[in-house]
Amino acid sequence: MKGSTMKEGIRFYHATARRRVAAFLDEGTFTEWLGPQQRLTSPHLPEFDLPVSFDDGVVIGCGRLAGREVYVAAQEGGFLGGSIGEVHGAKITGVLRRAAERRPAAVVWLFDCGGVRLQEANAGEMAVSEAIRALMACRSAGVPVLALVAGANGAFGGAGILSLCCDRVIASESVRLGVSGPEVIETVMGAEAFDSRDRALVWRTVGGKNRYLYGEVDTLVEDRAAHWREAALAALKAIETGPLRWSLEGLRAESEALARRVEQYGDAGDALEIWKRMGLENPEAIPLMEVPELVAAAKAKGVR
Repeated sequence: MKGSTMKEGIRFYHATARRRVAAFLDEGTFTEWLGPQQRLTSPHLPEFDLPVSFDDGVVIGCGRLAGREVYVAAQEGGFLGGSIGEVHGAKITGVLRRAAERRPAAVVWLFDCGGVRLQEANAGEMAVSEAIRALMACRSAGVPVLALVAGANGAFGGAGILSLCCDRVIASESVRLGVSGPEVIETVMGAEAFDSRDRALVWRTVGGKNRYLYGEVDTLVEDRAAHWREAALAALKAIETGPLRWSLEGLRAESEALARRVEQYGDAGDALEIWKRMGLENPEAIPLMEVPELVAAAKAKGVR
């Protein structure tokens, strides 16, 4: 019982990929595919005199979640920021393709990725596109794909795009999601447009709380293994019993919501101003709110 309680309390933000998987799935049910013993490493990194990882920074396999068979991909942020390269991307694509054929209850993708690996950029970009294609095949086959954005690298670049292609996005308040990182935006647009050294600005712009209030994150959770499990199971139930999110009607509704967002907030210079326009009381206090308090406030105002 004590071991189970400790497992449920594990925080995912700084945990390794394998530790997240072990804490998330039913105990003893995970079977890893193409593990380190297979020594599938990047063919490109040695050309840059960089070390390789025997799993190329991603753990894949199958296990059970509350008795349901699920396939898993968990990115290892400790290796090159969880970045996507040729082998890394191929492993994820393989999981998704297999899921489309075998039809498990779901695919769970534990994101911890800063984007495409610069040392193999072309191969990485192709891997992202192949993963998107495989993800759509899962969706077409009726296999839900859950994005759990849990690691310190969040989901940026191609990973940011991939996360929003999933059926549901679950995130903690500590993570960040986006396409272009703060430093990239500053380089292109200038510090007056976005100062990457202003950490408070960065977090309230691309952090989990703002992405939740915007509607890009479906569920905001406290960073404990038990909460990640509960949120994933609730998401699967909602998918099974709710309307088809990816129907033509659903996509039209999403497009209309995006148009309204631009109309309402397009000229805002800061998330604080957006939160105020949303009708949230005392927006300056939002960055320090506990997750349950923020979720309750958003629901009370009809924001979520």
